Amino acid sequence: MSVIPPNHVRTIARAMLAVLAAALGACSSFEQGTRGIADTLTLYRPEVVQGNFVSKEQVAALQPGMSRVQVRDILGTPLVTSLFHGDRWDYVFTMKRQRVEPQNYRLTVFFKGDAMERFEGDEMPTEAEFVQRISRARKAKVPALEATEDQLAKFPAASADAVPPAGAAPAPADNAVPALSYPPLEPAR
Repeated sequence: MSVIPPNHVRTIARAMLAVLAAALGACSSFEQGTRGIADTLTLYRPEVVQGNFVSKEQVAALQPGMSRVQVRDILGTPLVTSLFHGDRWDYVFTMKRQRVEPQNYRLTVFFKGDAMERFEGDEMPTEAEFVQRISRARKAKVPALEATEDQLAKFPAASADAVPPAGAAPAPADNAVPALSYPPLEPAR
């Protein structure tokens, strides 16, 4: 059996520590790399909308002295009510979307007895802003429908005695009476 010299043992130990450190470092970068690839390949991540949406218009309708029932009619049932804070209702709303920072809104309504005393919270979006934020529809670019006089001159003006194209309905006379009955949509049986 051969004996390893002590200076070789230290060299081997240092090399093993270097390999171990490199392996541990590679694990974290490998995890980060695969997480980036997984995020890129994720086709669908559901959007999460939680809580009570309260619009700027609803907050504007609140008036001091309103009863709890009136406040509930305007804002809906509060998301959070506490046994320890019976004179306080909390409305919380969060929205998480892909590639957008999470949006959090909070509104707290304080009561004195049955009457609303005050409210405080974040600046709420309007209903139109909220719909715009959750809408997936893209705005279509509609070109301006304008023609210059030079462009219009390229086309002859229609004359009163012009023959309409085949299959076109005749133009109504100025004193024509609209039809009082229309033909049936389906053939008679």
